[in-house]
Amino acid sequence: TGSLFSSDSWNNIGFAGEEIQNPERTLVRSMAIGTAIVTTLYILINIVYLLVLPLQGSPEAATLAGRGIQYATDDRVATAVAESVMGRAGAYVLAILIMLSTFGANNGIILSGARAYFAMAKDGLFFPSLAILNRAGVPGRALWVQCLWACLLCLSGSYGQLLNYVMFSVILFYLITIIGIFVLRRTRPDAHRPYRAWGYPVLPGIYVALASAFCVILLIAPDTAEYSRYGLGLVALGLPVYFLFGRRMA
Repeated sequence: TGSLFSSDSWNNIGFAGEEIQNPERTLVRSMAIGTAIVTTLYILINIVYLLVLPLQGSPEAATLAGRGIQYATDDRVATAVAESVMGRAGAYVLAILIMLSTFGANNGIILSGARAYFAMAKDGLFFPSLAILNRAGVPGRALWVQCLWACLLCLSGSYGQLLNYVMFSVILFYLITIIGIFVLRRTRPDAHRPYRAWGYPVLPGIYVALASAFCVILLIAPDTAEYSRYGLGLVALGLPVYFLFGRRMA
């Protein structure tokens, strides 16, 4: 789940689509370019790992090279590589870089996440007060709700457990979204589509198959089953809320 989380949030720019000029062009370009840049950086970083440390090692080895990538201390491969190149100072340099990266990630997630609550409220699917903008034109109330929910999630367990909660739910919603392409192509064939899924129906079909398999694996694998089921439960709790607000809207 950790590797999937590191590649997530590629679609968050879509949450702020209402505030973007020429979204039909800008959203597609930003997602494509951003995903390409991040993917390239991840590949290059992994090449560096393989050039600095051996892939295999021994858990009893006393040196970083002896432990290798396979048995890096606490699975912190990046830290092991940094220490191999810069000595003990490498660990501190990497810690600073991680902090800076965390601030950047939080900035993007906080900005985009609140827009989801804001859009739901505007569509009548959540509390109407969350659709109110403050003097700065920001959905302040939605930001506070997001903050409180994040605080509650932080009390639910460790960081790894939260990843298992979140990633199962994320992949599940991605799966439902891609299935929606097939449904809309059939039920609304003449609808205006600024962007059409490339490779339809083959690529979306492959994604549906792989995402379905991944969700099943998360639900049955010993290391992820418990918290993935909790994540599924949280999603299920949202169904009555959706139907409640949907009925009011109707």
